[in-house]
Amino acid sequence: MKIKMLTSMSGPEVQRNRGDVIEVSADEAVRLAEAGFAELVRSEPPDRAVKQGTAEKAVK
Repeated sequence: MKIKMLTSMSGPEVQRNRGDVIEVSADEAVRLAEAGFAELVRSEPPDRAVKQGTAEKAVK
């Protein structure tokens, strides 16, 4: 689950800055969001490819 950090957080093996968007487990995401350290990032649906039509031709 993706989250956006609202505060900086560091430890012996990790450094996360305010504004970083990171992937964490669902449990970790909920815990950080409830503590006010992060907010959940809603995933956007992927863009759909649009088939291009044929070009119009001028009529004589």
